[in-house]
Amino acid sequence: MSDKKKKKLTPIQQEYQDFAKDREPKRPVFKNCIRAFLVGGLICLIGQVLQWFFIKYFGFDEKTAGSPTSAVLIIISVLLTGFGVYDHIAQWAGAGTAVPVTGFANTIASASIEHKTEGYVLGVGGNMFKLSGSVIAFGVFSAFIVAIVKLTIKWLGGM
Repeated sequence: MSDKKKKKLTPIQQEYQDFAKDREPKRPVFKNCIRAFLVGGLICLIGQVLQWFFIKYFGFDEKTAGSPTSAVLIIISVLLTGFGVYDHIAQWAGAGTAVPVTGFANTIASASIEHKTEGYVLGVGGNMFKLSGSVIAFGVFSAFIVAIVKLTIKWLGGM
């Protein structure tokens, strides 16, 4: 808690804050970072193996192999979410499963599964983007800003 907010508390409230802070469990930050790194790296390694597979056996080049690789990773993530396995992996690995495209697929699939009982249109369709909607919104906004910056640089370079 910041010092400014702490100063506005009564002495009893400050005492309680200190009491609670002393008993709060310490987070194993280093261990969590290692787990996230290992699992996120493993997901990326699986993606690289899949990309190599598409290049070697299906004749894709490096540019075009990315789309089927992403699609397979998304399908695997959705299947693991449906079977309840992805949640256990994510619980153990933390952010390592949230960053790759598999985490995005997991948020959509888990919200869809959770709201299936409300029907396919209002339940699944209306709620599947609840968790991931902000990612989509900020992703589109960020892409818009990057495009404007790129066009501005290109326009200024052409002058």
